[in-house]
Amino acid sequence: MTTADAIVRWLIAQRTEVDGQEVPLFPGVFAIFGHGNVTCLGHALQTAGDALPTWRGQNEQGMALAAVAYAKATRSRQVMVATSSIGPGALNMVTAAGVAMADRLPLLLLAGDTHTSRIPDPVLQQIEHPGAPSVTANDAFRAVVRYWDRITEPGQLLQSLPQALRVLLDPAECGPVMLALPQDTQAEAWDFPEDFFRPVVHFRPVPALIGGAGARRLRFGLGTAPAAHRRWGCPLFDCRGRACPLRGATPGACRGNRCRQDVPGCR
Repeated sequence: MTTADAIVRWLIAQRTEVDGQEVPLFPGVFAIFGHGNVTCLGHALQTAGDALPTWRGQNEQGMALAAVAYAKATRSRQVMVATSSIGPGALNMVTAAGVAMADRLPLLLLAGDTHTSRIPDPVLQQIEHPGAPSVTANDAFRAVVRYWDRITEPGQLLQSLPQALRVLLDPAECGPVMLALPQDTQAEAWDFPEDFFRPVVHFRPVPALIGGAGARRLRFGLGTAPAAHRRWGCPLFDCRGRACPLRGATPGACRGNRCRQDVPGCR
């Protein structure tokens, strides 16, 4: 199995739960194919078909920003993928990576990269840097992503993909992930263990809600604070220690250490 095929198969195997239904963690890919991602990754995506739908973008920045917006709309419960060619195509996604970084939204970027062997040098759209031959356009992402890696051997996926997934699912560390994929590495075959592609259902941790004086009436995207607790199991905290703003939540939901409100069944 080639590196590109392994990446696509692994993405398909990742699942999550949304509103009680099991759905793909990676529901689709935005792509503009060109030098560096069309012959290997593009073929793997075409082979996957509806198991991992691919939509062609009109420009790299727009499609990557659409992927960020999708994560925002799904409350980070699903992650879109964006892939581009090496060089200017990849650099066009830097803005979207910066947005996802600032807003702590999950985004997976897969960009083509120059040949690891460096035998074809320079290649089309390669940044020619005489003093640093290992520097490519993808190095520009280092400052605006939570996780960055260049896959130079197929076996590195066994470590890199789980680490990337950890960042995408961790509410405290969530942000964009960038994986640079050299063209010759994408085509390299390797004996991947079958367990690596076993379907896994991931559950994203539920955020806590801190309630103040107006928490009973304040409406969140999930509804009122007590309603959010009952529906989603969000833990509730009282930060004031006066009249309980979370009355109506499940008894014992309020974790405030200074709470002086005598609520029957609470604490």
